[in-house]
Amino acid sequence: MKVNLGPITRIEGHLNIETTVENNTIVDARCMGEMFRGFEVFLRGRDPLDAQQITQRICGVCPYAHAIASSYAQESVYKLNVPPNGRIMHNLIQGANHLYDYLLQFYQLAALDFVDITAILKYKGKDADLLTVKNWVQSELASGKSYPAAPFLPRLSGKYISDTDLNIGAIKHYIEAMEIQKKANAAAAIFGGKFPHSTSIFPGGCTQNARIDLISSYQSLIREVRDFYHNKYIPDVLAIAKAFPKYWEIGASKGGFLSYGLLPLTSEAESERVFSSGVLLDGQISPVNFELITEDVKHAKYSSPSGLKVKDSTLTPSPQKSGAYSWIKAPRYQGHMVEVGSAARILVDYHQGHNPKVKQLVERFAGQTGITPSKLNSVLGRYLSRAICGAIIADFLLDETERLDTKGPTIADIRIPASGEGFGATEASRGALLHYIRIKDHKIERYECVVPTTWNASPRDDNDQPGAMESALIGTKVNDPEDQIEAVRIMHSFDPCIACAVH
Repeated sequence: MKVNLGPITRIEGHLNIETTVENNTIVDARCMGEMFRGFEVFLRGRDPLDAQQITQRICGVCPYAHAIASSYAQESVYKLNVPPNGRIMHNLIQGANHLYDYLLQFYQLAALDFVDITAILKYKGKDADLLTVKNWVQSELASGKSYPAAPFLPRLSGKYISDTDLNIGAIKHYIEAMEIQKKANAAAAIFGGKFPHSTSIFPGGCTQNARIDLISSYQSLIREVRDFYHNKYIPDVLAIAKAFPKYWEIGASKGGFLSYGLLPLTSEAESERVFSSGVLLDGQISPVNFELITEDVKHAKYSSPSGLKVKDSTLTPSPQKSGAYSWIKAPRYQGHMVEVGSAARILVDYHQGHNPKVKQLVERFAGQTGITPSKLNSVLGRYLSRAICGAIIADFLLDETERLDTKGPTIADIRIPASGEGFGATEASRGALLHYIRIKDHKIERYECVVPTTWNASPRDDNDQPGAMESALIGTKVNDPEDQIEAVRIMHSFDPCIACAVH
């Protein structure tokens, strides 16, 4: 039987999932990006310095990553000598945005798949059936009270956390996490100008000054965020893992892993980063080569040529195209399907032994949960990987603030050449983000974005090879073919952003 699970809620954008179920097992899956935007089209002919502003509007959740990827691409074209302060401020802005996004994804978008809202009523000694919960929520909302129940309903049928104390604690942290997210956003806005859509990020650095009062304010906010990660976020992830251990075995994608690396340590174009870049295929790590990335459109709603390299890519919408089922392209690395995101970021770094903190935390939590690092390719693995990333980023950002020079420049002088081309790569919170720009006669001639969820939620490629999310669904056993809470938990673990995927 075929089942449409859409619209998938608690994600960004418009996504439908069609699964084919036989004997309570998903034997086929289709991820359908259901909108078209066309950023590459309306960037043509514009001033190059518009790019880092316009591309931020691809996404209101991770705009800073787009601004920085665009800035990196332009820095490559302009041959800029970025001052250390400029590189550090980019890191401070982007790192705080990652901390915000991981909290949002876990508490507001994903934890609701596991937490039992009826625990509130059980705690109050009332009847806890769902009808009572719904009536209670309606009465609470009608009275003008603000209570954390509404977002938990309606819910899918399935097993939820049974421990009442754990449920109450998780709901409490759900509310607290919103306040911590505001602090992470406030920290990013200190140097970014505002959130979302920074006004201060430019190629070559940042227009904000490295004032001591700004540094102190940033440190104060990030310390609170860091403490929440260590004292609440990570324990909550581990508690869910203990309650649902089978999800270490569910949701594994069937390809490789790709990371561009995150948070450069110097201003050099090929700088070492806090999280290293690399491609992990069949257990082997290799350096990233942008020339090996192509985009297939056999099953995407475009009539432009398929299999083009990023710098040659074109965009011709074809909504009625036969055999197409998604507005998302199918990026492939040397023909391989790869997963990007938190698990990819951690696995790529772990296999290289690049960052000792990554290795230390992976092995500590693997030991506590009784898994091997390979199990990070799973529903629970993606959640644990985000927690590890957040803990490392928060510590790094506090150290990074100490490296700011209050008397040094924060941005390079910019002179736009008549022509040139460049790539800019970074890690958005959802994974590998690549921008390409080509300039002719001082204007943008071609622009292309290959975005994390374009990789993860891609349709089948020209060889009918499924994307990462599709492959993670196939083979999953479901208790209720109509609801498929298992499939929804898999989807949420990828944290898809469809506005980014279709850009």
